[in-house]
Amino acid sequence: MLEAVTLHAEILWPALLAGLLVLSTHIPLGQEVLNRGIIFLDLAIAQVAAFGLILAGSLGLGDHGDHAALWQKIIAMGAAIIGAMILYQFHRLEARIQEALIGILFMLAATGSMLLLTHDPHGGERLKALLVGQILWVQPIELLGTGMIYALILTIWFTLRERLGGWVFYPLFAVTITLSTQLVGVYLVFASLIIPALATLRLAKPLLPAYLLGIIAYVIGLVLSAYFDLPSGAMIAWCLAITAIIYGLVFRRYSGAPSQVGQQCK
Repeated sequence: MLEAVTLHAEILWPALLAGLLVLSTHIPLGQEVLNRGIIFLDLAIAQVAAFGLILAGSLGLGDHGDHAALWQKIIAMGAAIIGAMILYQFHRLEARIQEALIGILFMLAATGSMLLLTHDPHGGERLKALLVGQILWVQPIELLGTGMIYALILTIWFTLRERLGGWVFYPLFAVTITLSTQLVGVYLVFASLIIPALATLRLAKPLLPAYLLGIIAYVIGLVLSAYFDLPSGAMIAWCLAITAIIYGLVFRRYSGAPSQVGQQCK
């Protein structure tokens, strides 16, 4: 097993760095999603970002040219920010109505993506790549710009959000989800946001335990995917879930806390 991991080291370390970047923003923003009670907001915005990326490709902006990747990001971010700010207009409504609107947005973005890819001979592969992600093929140079934007987002989130007001969550969230979707795919974006935040929801100071849980899951998921030659995004998502379950069982045993997720979310 160690030989296999060593053989894939050149691929694994950029993928792990990408995962750490994703977790850096997704842990605090995921906790905010749970606090707001809009659990599937991230899944909807990730799908809108994916729709923006597919739209950019359909317009011929993703296949050639030095600025193709930049235009893809701009269009995807624009779509995600518009979607997020539309949902912000309904943030005062009760949670079940917000969730219904979020579901509708997700459905429209998903079916819109399918319509755009109908006549694309590689449409199935492109859609799979956006959903499951291709974290193993991330290039280190790609992470530099993403890391700088994430650093700015975290600075605003931890220092200015109270001064700016609750609305700032939506554009910050949209930009973060857009970049993360390109790195790890829609499914892993959702898993990284929700699972660590949910597993540590009952803690008084959940930030550090959530980060540790996420890092452990990413490391194990990447190693197992390299060894067994399995899709990394799917493996990491499963490792996040299993790690959270183990953490929950240990936490319950030593604290006497109830295990029902429903009670956690009340």
